[in-house]
Amino acid sequence: MKFLDEAKIYLKSGDGGPGCLSFRREKYVEFGGPDGGNGGRGGNVVFESVAAMNTLIDFRYKQHFRAQNGHNGAGANRTGAGGSDCVIRVPVGTQILAEDKETILADFTEEGQKQIFLKGGDGGFGNAHYKSATNQAPRKATPGWPGQEMAIWLRLKLIADAGLVGLPNAGKSTFLAACSNARPKIADYPFTTLHPNLGVVKAGDTDFVIADIPGLIEGAHEGTGLGTRFLGHVERTSVLLHLIDITQDDLVSAYQTIRNELREYGHGLEDKEEIIALNKCDALGPDLSQDQAKIFSDATGKPVYLISAVSGEGVQPLLYALANAITAHKDSQHEEEDGNALFPPLMEQPS
Repeated sequence: MKFLDEAKIYLKSGDGGPGCLSFRREKYVEFGGPDGGNGGRGGNVVFESVAAMNTLIDFRYKQHFRAQNGHNGAGANRTGAGGSDCVIRVPVGTQILAEDKETILADFTEEGQKQIFLKGGDGGFGNAHYKSATNQAPRKATPGWPGQEMAIWLRLKLIADAGLVGLPNAGKSTFLAACSNARPKIADYPFTTLHPNLGVVKAGDTDFVIADIPGLIEGAHEGTGLGTRFLGHVERTSVLLHLIDITQDDLVSAYQTIRNELREYGHGLEDKEEIIALNKCDALGPDLSQDQAKIFSDATGKPVYLISAVSGEGVQPLLYALANAITAHKDSQHEEEDGNALFPPLMEQPS
């Protein structure tokens, strides 16, 4: 199935049904009163997040969604039936953006979330609604109120525990294939990966999800290369795994390039916990790899892991480090939520 993480669609909720202009007409009833019923309410446009979807590809082939209009009112004071809702199912992690692609209107982060996005129009009044002591035979009925109409963007941000970042050809897809059952495309040229991939990894008793995004280059935060479109997929992660090709001439420069792009992109990526791994150490041998790791750590002040995604060397300790970081992050989130529940914000007393 082809991966699609962005789509523009058009929505319209249902119009309300018109009210009915009717009078009671029966044998032996000389002056039957007004009995026109009201129109039915138009259907709503509803969004629901489901776990069975992981791409927005369905919205490439259908872009227009319209809820059913309300039915007409009828005589004998019968109200028209309401229109059926239009339920649009989206993957967990989908954001609904306004047409400017910046304003976030809704964010679906959990399975089963449901939200009425556009409300249907109210039904019109029948002439029975207008009867009174002074107007016993009104000949007035109103049409239904129109529904709401809107064009929106859907943007999918993958729900993953760890995000893989690095320059093109750093070995991210090879690492994902080595530690999970994911089978991304692997080749020895830049930008082999053109869309994000997910893999489920097991480290001891802990299972977590890793997201591999296309390689970043200088200027990615401005859209250069595959740019900002894919940086959003690691926004929701607990930890970032920064892979660096140890065979490069300048490891520190490669590291700073990615860090600068994360900083310029914003959205909290720079502040996420980061684990650094120097990949392809099998190409240099153990002694030279240790020397490169020491030079890198001295220059950046950060510890590094030496791994080879191809041979599997050093991969397992790295996975355990990721699992520990993810567990610690989730525990801190639960503690924060529990603390907020125990100590709700104080309301200001009226002066």
